[in-house]
Amino acid sequence: MHAGALPRPEPGPQSETCLECLAEGTNPVQLRLCLTCGHVACCDSSPSQHATKHHKDTGHPVMQTFEPGEDWRWCFVDHVLV
Repeated sequence: MHAGALPRPEPGPQSETCLECLAEGTNPVQLRLCLTCGHVACCDSSPSQHATKHHKDTGHPVMQTFEPGEDWRWCFVDHVLV
């Protein structure tokens, strides 16, 4: 499984918000952190679904929630929440 193999990226998140949403002038609903590269993107409940787009563009398999108080990961390849 991809999700168990990936630690949190070093040196960490590339930003504190979804830069794509910021550039578009939209607000992310919730944020996700790519565990491969540290890219921060909005979730599928957001209008532009940048986290899913990031996976499709890069092939990076696992995103972790970037929301305070939450601790879970989603594997786009295996379609599992871990």
